[in-house]
Amino acid sequence: MGLKSKVLIIGGTGYLGKRLVKASLAQGHETYVLQRPEIGVDIEKIQMLLSFKKQGARLVIGSFNDHRSLVEALKQVDVVICAISGVHIRSHQILLQLKLVDAIKEAGNIKRFLPSEFGTDPARMADAMEPGRVTFDDKMVVRKAIEDAGIPFTYVSGNCFAGYFVGGLCQPGHILPSRESVVLFGDGNKKSIFLDEDDIAAYTIKTIDDPRTLNKNLYLRPPANILSQREVVELWENLIGKQIHKSSLSEQEFLNMIKEQGYAAQVGLIHYYHVFFDGCLANFEIGEDAEEASVLYPDIKYTKVEDYLKIYL
Repeated sequence: MGLKSKVLIIGGTGYLGKRLVKASLAQGHETYVLQRPEIGVDIEKIQMLLSFKKQGARLVIGSFNDHRSLVEALKQVDVVICAISGVHIRSHQILLQLKLVDAIKEAGNIKRFLPSEFGTDPARMADAMEPGRVTFDDKMVVRKAIEDAGIPFTYVSGNCFAGYFVGGLCQPGHILPSRESVVLFGDGNKKSIFLDEDDIAAYTIKTIDDPRTLNKNLYLRPPANILSQREVVELWENLIGKQIHKSSLSEQEFLNMIKEQGYAAQVGLIHYYHVFFDGCLANFEIGEDAEEASVLYPDIKYTKVEDYLKIYL
């Protein structure tokens, strides 16, 4: 394939970002990580950046509040991947990427931009409920800016992060699996799609020099990980060698529960609603305008949900 692209990762100290840095280095890309002055004296982030440098990454100073610094950082690379948070319980910064789009336009050298997506495809969520839809609406604003500017792109739909969803048996507010009980969404039979975060990063980096995914959506749908909540629970039961008590939360009960929460929690819980009551991640076929990662990159040996659950034994 010739020379591999030089990659700039923005949000490189975050939950997914640090995995993207690792994957980029592992796949042999010259890897740059934006070092934002705003991190101040956050010692953990500083030490993480220094560890990236020790592993071979290059740190480049830049800030969303300094247009010129962004342009100068972008001029050093071919591809930019943004992994800033779009999760309200952490920090919701999706629209900051509009500043990045302006900088990419001025720099004029970026061959591909992968904005901060990595979850549900926002283009399929036009009917999402308030207030959860804000995440999808903001991502669509960024997409429109990218496409209006003629910037080459790939949108990565990574579906459910295993750390958040598999560990807690798909229950909000749980990240460790109970050996005693679980609450199912309805009958627990709506299909979803789960991915180890390291695999999301590996697929993402794999795609950046692939002409087949240019100006397309890349869906991450490893076949063994297209499962219902009930199937995830059954895998856990098989591993621990016992049945756990199952209760059920109806659609209306879940919606009533959401109303009692604060704004940030409501946003996240609406996403759970669409995933586990609507089945929004797996209830459609991938069209000709998109690709599926496990088909394109069979060399990536993805982690199956069953194997992911073994870390909790």
